[in-house]
Amino acid sequence: MNLPGRLLTAMVTPFDEKGEVDYAQARKLARALIESGSDGVVVVGTTGESPTTLREEEDRLFAEIKEEIGGRGWVIAGTGSNSTAEALQATRAAERIGVDGVLLVVPYYNKPSQEGLYQHFKTIAASTRLPCILYNVPARTVTDMSTETVIRLSRIDNIIGLKEANGKLDHIAKVISNTKKDFLVYSGNDSDTLPILAIGGYGVISVASHLVGKQIKEMIEHAVAGRITEAARIHRHLLPLFDAMFVVSNPCPVKYALNHIGFRVGLPRPPLVPPDDKSAALIRDTLAKYHIDLPLR
Repeated sequence: MNLPGRLLTAMVTPFDEKGEVDYAQARKLARALIESGSDGVVVVGTTGESPTTLREEEDRLFAEIKEEIGGRGWVIAGTGSNSTAEALQATRAAERIGVDGVLLVVPYYNKPSQEGLYQHFKTIAASTRLPCILYNVPARTVTDMSTETVIRLSRIDNIIGLKEANGKLDHIAKVISNTKKDFLVYSGNDSDTLPILAIGGYGVISVASHLVGKQIKEMIEHAVAGRITEAARIHRHLLPLFDAMFVVSNPCPVKYALNHIGFRVGLPRPPLVPPDDKSAALIRDTLAKYHIDLPLR
């Protein structure tokens, strides 16, 4: 099995002035992300506003982005849900469309047990031939998937990796130490990327790569090659931008930033709203200090 690259962007979903999905702009953004360092994109994840996109919109996005990128990068579909049956149905649909893999978030709101999580992900993985990446983000889902559950799930052949956003390096180190060498642990937080790489992680599913993809890619390449001083220099330089992208709930800051630099992606869908004046000023002031890698043409 071919492996996804180390830098994947959790892509925003562009909306037009009426709040409808702008598929042409989504294709343009996916293409620009590949050109600015991303090895692939996650479509309709948290950053893609999965809670407020409709299944028919999501399926069309998967198809359009796959057609646009072709073989130049991975297209990973966000097909997770707090309903096992819904996630299974969405994953099967994404496979028929032809995506390269799926991202499966820990079920939210209903607070399953660790055994419930295991059975949920096992059932979905058994329904598809696609590579599956688990996504642990307790700040959003409440439930924190344990290291033991991740290790159990890693033994399922087509569960190939984990996007970890719990910020617990000891947890992540235990997963890396007790899974196969080809089990891919991605950082789910931009600011954790270098520390996770340093303990044996694989890469990042990034938000800030919308703006500084080539710079994040360079940091990863330095880290993998053992050039830690160079990687750390880039990491320190980018930290204020990483922080600014989460000054309010994601994806509100990154959408504001993209619109500000001239790449139109529209407003977030309600109940999300644009950043308040103070947060918007912080984002603008921070952007002014950085070279933006994303092509605007």
